[in-house]
Amino acid sequence: MRYISTRGTAPTLSFEEAMLSGLARDGGLYVPETIPVLDADAIAAMQGQSYEQIAYTVMRPFVGDTFTDAEFRDCIDRAYAGFGHAARAPLVQLDQGHFLLELFHGPTLAFKDFAMQLIGQLFQTALARRGDRVTIVGATSGDTGSAAIEAFRGLDNVDVFILYPHGRVSEVQRRQMTTPVESNVHALAVDGDFDDCQARLKDMFNDFEFRDGVGLAGVNSINWARVLAQVVYYFSAAVAMGAPERKVSFTVPTGNFGDIFAGYIAKRMGLPIDKLVVATNQNDILHRCLSGHGYHKGDTIPSISPSMDIQVSSNFERALFDAYDRDGAAVAQLMDELKSGGFDVSQGAMQALQETYSSGRVSEAETSTQITKTLRDSAELLCPHSAVGVKVANDQRVAGTPMVTLATAHPAKFPDAVEAATDIRPPLPPRMADLYERSERLTRVPNDLAALMTHIKENRSK
Repeated sequence: MRYISTRGTAPTLSFEEAMLSGLARDGGLYVPETIPVLDADAIAAMQGQSYEQIAYTVMRPFVGDTFTDAEFRDCIDRAYAGFGHAARAPLVQLDQGHFLLELFHGPTLAFKDFAMQLIGQLFQTALARRGDRVTIVGATSGDTGSAAIEAFRGLDNVDVFILYPHGRVSEVQRRQMTTPVESNVHALAVDGDFDDCQARLKDMFNDFEFRDGVGLAGVNSINWARVLAQVVYYFSAAVAMGAPERKVSFTVPTGNFGDIFAGYIAKRMGLPIDKLVVATNQNDILHRCLSGHGYHKGDTIPSISPSMDIQVSSNFERALFDAYDRDGAAVAQLMDELKSGGFDVSQGAMQALQETYSSGRVSEAETSTQITKTLRDSAELLCPHSAVGVKVANDQRVAGTPMVTLATAHPAKFPDAVEAATDIRPPLPPRMADLYERSERLTRVPNDLAALMTHIKENRSK
């Protein structure tokens, strides 16, 4: 299995090289050269299997010879051993034909744990074999950062620096990043929004002297291994709903497009997915684009669902690459136009996108109302991101085809928004009950590339 860049000029890499590189040297994102397909018998055989067994079957074709079968199985087993639910990603019924896929039973209570816990194990195994050390720098709107720090804290071959927008993440999200005591992890509060953090991250990757000097690696959803790990729960959910004999639809609350793109990969692999629905909050650039209005940046408006407060959705580049028939030059041109504010999508590419994805937008008031309504009607307490997904799913689901909405975070990660909607302040799980008493360790930094690179160079392990 080989990996190519969405912009067409970077070297073709192995899975290990693509995983450890993160971003391609031409600024693009790595995608598999071909998508392996599982036949109906292989998918049917997953029925009754553990999450770990399904994960091995789904991901193994993408890994090539990077890991032995035994190594890969061991990484998977270690990744999910600390999850708080035996099923890892259980399904809960909300209504007739509507189900919630709970993706918040990992150590940081968010769906990012499914990918991050795994790539922490994959990185450590690969780096130990190579005798290398890397510096991971990530940007987060909340959940990616805490999941990365939790996954890599204390590992021998990795330093981690996470950029997050100062004052724009929930207190739980912040404390999950700032309270670990291990010296190899660092939380950097950037004066700006998430798009600023993400832009500085890409700037670092495009400064090849810095990139090579510190051994820069990325674990944002720009990293293909992140997307790959998220493909698995589409299979586990669909098989539980009756696949491959039965089609299933999915609604995904998303800002950076990685989680919904994983669903697209699952569909390409042969999973019988009917609809893939993108759910956005008031920062609705993805919904506007998929509605035919082009991809044009606006101001990021802070919301009660902050992990979706994004104007530049990195993984959308992967979707565009396929929509433009894998024309790297065309994608590179679009990304150049984005630097000036945005771009229009060609008619043919828009048709391809709309054949694959539908979308919906949810206001702040509608989000709060959905939290209240779901608790009343289904006895389920939703985080605001999951509520965005449920509202859009209710608007778009059709009789006869089950709809699965991805519940991306535990409601206790956003207690203020949940309490405002329900008068219930959701408690943290027992293993995290003392989070508010733990000492914090963070560094406030300006939205300045040179200052960030200097800080990273001076504070990484030598």
